[in-house]
Amino acid sequence: MYFTITPSPYGDIALTANDQGLTALAFQDSALPLIIDESYTENTTHFTPVVQQLAEYFSGHRTVFDLALAPQGTPFQQKVWQALLTVKQGETKSYLWIAKKINNEKAVRAVGAANGKNPIALIIPCHRVIGANGKLTGYAGGLALKAKLLMHEQAQFSV
Repeated sequence: MYFTITPSPYGDIALTANDQGLTALAFQDSALPLIIDESYTENTTHFTPVVQQLAEYFSGHRTVFDLALAPQGTPFQQKVWQALLTVKQGETKSYLWIAKKINNEKAVRAVGAANGKNPIALIIPCHRVIGANGKLTGYAGGLALKAKLLMHEQAQFSV
């Protein structure tokens, strides 16, 4: 397991990965920073493509990430995270939309819980899920960060 910390316009970002791909991304100044223990080895070169694509995203030159991802979660969580990857930059979707996308319309609350457990924030774009009324709803990194990311992406939402 590898890690690195990289700067962003919204504070430092912690990244972790294994040999299969990126396992976590967290804004360290947010409500849920990533805790990195002694099982991780610092390795900046392992994250060169991630850091490059993040820089391109923050400079407005990238709208889609092309990285190997290896998030750890239940089969249901994996389905939700795969559905999140279909939400394009500049769009927002509701929890109901995600539930329908995974063919489980009654699982809106479970979708919300899985969304909140997304370990690879930003790249698996859980910040693009808002309430059915267009208002911001929970975000592990905090609503202020969610709003900043959506504004960066020029997405429509209300507060």
